[in-house]
Amino acid sequence: MAVAGPAGPVTEGERIASLDLLRGVAVLGILTMNIQSFSMPGAAYANPTVWGSLEGARGVIWGLTHLLADMKFMAIFSILFGAGMVLMSERREARGEGVWGLHLRRMFWLLVFGLAHAHLLWYGDILVWYAMAGAVLFGFRRRRPRSLIAFAVTFWLIGSFVLASAGISFAGWPEEVRAELVADLDPPQEALDAEVAAYTGSFGAQMAERSPAALEMETGTFLIWAFWRVGGLMLFGMALFKLGVLSAVRSDTVYRRMVAVGAGIGLPIVGLGIYRNASTGWEAPHFFFLGSLPNYWGSLAVALGWIGVVMLVARSGALPGLRSRLAAVGRMAFTNYIAQSLICTWIFYGYGLGLFGRVDRIGQTAIVLGVWALLLVVSPLWLARFSFGPLEWLWRSLVYLKVQPMRREGA
Repeated sequence: MAVAGPAGPVTEGERIASLDLLRGVAVLGILTMNIQSFSMPGAAYANPTVWGSLEGARGVIWGLTHLLADMKFMAIFSILFGAGMVLMSERREARGEGVWGLHLRRMFWLLVFGLAHAHLLWYGDILVWYAMAGAVLFGFRRRRPRSLIAFAVTFWLIGSFVLASAGISFAGWPEEVRAELVADLDPPQEALDAEVAAYTGSFGAQMAERSPAALEMETGTFLIWAFWRVGGLMLFGMALFKLGVLSAVRSDTVYRRMVAVGAGIGLPIVGLGIYRNASTGWEAPHFFFLGSLPNYWGSLAVALGWIGVVMLVARSGALPGLRSRLAAVGRMAFTNYIAQSLICTWIFYGYGLGLFGRVDRIGQTAIVLGVWALLLVVSPLWLARFSFGPLEWLWRSLVYLKVQPMRREGA
């Protein structure tokens, strides 16, 4: 019989290297998409014709990020979150410790951090979604992989059904509702100019623009779309962890097949969606509803392909220096996720350089590369002296109701 000991966070010896590596890739990769929301009016994220040119290199950059990154790295993050719930509960229960209270405290404080992030820094926060979905879905953690995958697919089907139903029924919506949605997805120039003025203005002006957008993300978007998409991915992550896929213990053949699914099935489906939306001139709201379905489903396959690539690298032992740095970024994923927001809002918002709306996709890419370089250098240096990233340390201290040791012995 396991004897209950004092609850505490996962120790360094208990960490799974492949999870840290995958988390590091995901936190860097997601910036390739988030940079668009940091730097341009919000509508430009889903409708690339709203702001800036798509000619030449700018169009190539948008196309590559849409193919390889849009919804893919968020999918990996969600998968890892589901895996983390299983990992935490299995280790605690093996020691005879209760898990529900600990988990709910984790979700409560994640919700607090997410709300602060969304309303004070950047409306595109995903931590609130993770906290709310994670609190609900923790009860699924003991189910078998086949059952978890079935639930995941059901969740995804519900989410895509909502999108398809909205697209098919749109013509029958009240005229004023249709006009309002079209204006949100393809805003007139005066609305775009007002958003630029808000984010390059005072903090109060930013809050007036940011908080309503964050609240919509946390309510309507979560209930209608995000819970089903993110929740399904969390359930899928639980299954993949139980199957050993995320621990790099499956055969190279399994991971090569995942890469083949991503490249051979996922990318063509996403590409078909790009072609269809471009051929309709990014007609609103088609690209938002029916036109988003190819990426909705194709991104799942591409995310699997990314996981396969990372697991193959982890198994091969190749690029040890880069792997070590990426794993350090992953161990500090929470801190680095918020650090990206701090850096980018300082670059683009009025309390910093005020470059919102003035940096094209080529310049955005240069900023992404600069932030990557910074995090790849700073993260291992920090972890050489400290056991956790600063936000990881704060979160753990709050969750475990005890200040956690921060500095490494001898550091």
